[in-house]
Amino acid sequence: MSAAAMTRALSGLAYPERFYAASTYAGFGGSPNSSAKGVSSKFSNDVALLLYALYQQATVGPCNIPKPRGWSPIEQSKWTSWNGLGNMASTEAMRLFVKILEEEDPGWYSRTSYSVVEPIIDVEMNHHPKVETVTENENSFPETKTIPAENGYLSETQDKDVVSEGLGVVSVYDQWVAPPVSGTCPKGRYEHGAAVIDDKMYVFGGNHNGRYLNDLQVLDLRSWMWSKVEVQAGTEGAIIPCAGHSLIPWDGNKLLSIAGHTKDPSETLQVKVFDLQTRTWSTLKTYGKPPVSRGGQSGTPVGSTLVIFGGQDARRSLLNDLHILDLETMTWDEMDTLGVPPSPRSDHAAAVHAERYLLIFGGGSHATCFNDLHVLDLHTMEWSRPTQQGEIPSPRAGHAGVTVGENWFLVGGGDNKSGVSENVVLNMSTLVWSVVTTFQGRIPLASEGSSLVLSSFNGEDILVSFGGYNGRYNNEVNVLKPSHKSTFKSKMMESQVPDSVSAIQNATNATRDVESIGQEGKIREIVMDNVDSEPMVNKVEETNERLLAALKGEKEELVSSLSKEKMQTLQLKQELTEAENRNTDLYKELQSVRSQLASEQSRCFKLEVDVAEMRQKLQTMEILQKELELLQRQKAASEQAALNAKQRQSSGGMWGWLAGTPNQHVDGDD
Repeated sequence: MSAAAMTRALSGLAYPERFYAASTYAGFGGSPNSSAKGVSSKFSNDVALLLYALYQQATVGPCNIPKPRGWSPIEQSKWTSWNGLGNMASTEAMRLFVKILEEEDPGWYSRTSYSVVEPIIDVEMNHHPKVETVTENENSFPETKTIPAENGYLSETQDKDVVSEGLGVVSVYDQWVAPPVSGTCPKGRYEHGAAVIDDKMYVFGGNHNGRYLNDLQVLDLRSWMWSKVEVQAGTEGAIIPCAGHSLIPWDGNKLLSIAGHTKDPSETLQVKVFDLQTRTWSTLKTYGKPPVSRGGQSGTPVGSTLVIFGGQDARRSLLNDLHILDLETMTWDEMDTLGVPPSPRSDHAAAVHAERYLLIFGGGSHATCFNDLHVLDLHTMEWSRPTQQGEIPSPRAGHAGVTVGENWFLVGGGDNKSGVSENVVLNMSTLVWSVVTTFQGRIPLASEGSSLVLSSFNGEDILVSFGGYNGRYNNEVNVLKPSHKSTFKSKMMESQVPDSVSAIQNATNATRDVESIGQEGKIREIVMDNVDSEPMVNKVEETNERLLAALKGEKEELVSSLSKEKMQTLQLKQELTEAENRNTDLYKELQSVRSQLASEQSRCFKLEVDVAEMRQKLQTMEILQKELELLQRQKAASEQAALNAKQRQSSGGMWGWLAGTPNQHVDGDD
């Protein structure tokens, strides 16, 4: 084919083939190394950066990868250029790429090969892209394939294209997909606990058909295989079934199960621990005044502490008290707060921002559900109720939440009538709400009492939802990969300036003039200067050095603070140990005193018995003495009577003689 014919053929190409031909000519169609050399040799640095950003925007979409951690100015400039394009449409990025190439090299048609090898990409507008990882210029960037989505939820037939074989790599942003799980799935449940340790999601307890569960299931987030953890018999036997508890990863290889509804509730809140190595449950000994037992509370880790708020006790009384458990000393503290706290509630969601602010959203009472947002400053312990912005969620309870950076994602929940129909996110810095996806019908994601955990794959965050109740008990797993784009700014907060204009202005710091913006917001003319990149690199290096010095200083301060905290913690532990030793000695002394007291009590009892016997003998002696005295009187009386009689006899004989009466003795003699 002649050069003229090739030029006519290429100039008549439609999009996206025209863009593929232009990108191949510019150096983006070959290997990563040849791409870098080709682009840098044909264009100035600023134009090369802009073409690179437009190519990535057209083939991959908005920049969703984290900022490079290295101090390479080139990689940082590439990321800044791409990230500056914002949400520019793919087709518009293609057209701008071709237009800039034509302005820089008008005769590019005649110098390219007609046989264009298209990239691995299928661009469809109004669909969500599927992203695969490729390497370009020694940096990993995703590459796009598109899978249509409806109502923010992918069908089962689409899931097979979204998840890599055997690995379950979710490759579509901001859409829920159901990975192909294997193994024996747990029974459906809600109000269970879920936590992630070492890329494994552990699910414990819950409620199924009104019965509390105590099984421990695990889902491998690499292979998406379910299995049941065989719990070994510990000193306490089987753990009590529960629901509405908090499950927290702790100490690297342990799970803490805190509070929860049980069939026979205890008076105070219990803290159970499961050791993944020994596979045994045990009850942790805590100090201080523990909270009353409850379920439906929130348990939020903040540093080395756990903040417990609200819930419902065993008498179905709603609570709004605040307790903090120090996970190092296992000591409870009931906190007195300032301001107006949230009304008593349960089944709410809680999160912490900047390790200082505790956020409480939603929840329910016995009669209604809430959509209010409360913030507690953990330094001043003062409650506030800030103004929410954006698309404020509807009232709900039983929803699950997880934080990704400064974004707080909420899934599920209901209003006592039906499950909510959207998945929302709150920017905790701006307090602006946005809707991530919407649902239709009774799908598992629109359930109450589901769980939501954060994990990662290939360096990217993923959200994993499990279970819930929406008229039936669910045991489905759903996964979402958040895109982190512009921290999900609300529609009402978006600028009215066309995306193409703001994007190009942000992407090209070397651009001196942007003119002639048409009615459709497309750029008609871009005038660029061939700026020497060396001063820019020097400035970047100076900035990086200053930033590095500042970070080192901040790191030293943090290390110093951490050392002080560790010393204080060690001192507190020593004081606690000494106090425990003193308590032990006092307890032993108390036991000794109790033993002595028991001996004295026994001796006193014997003495009392002896005294009683002596009293009885004394009473007997008194009676005998009285009888003796009576006998003595009787004897004296008898002797007196006998004496009197004798005296009468003696006097009677004399008077008888005088009277001529014969003497008895004389008569006897006769």
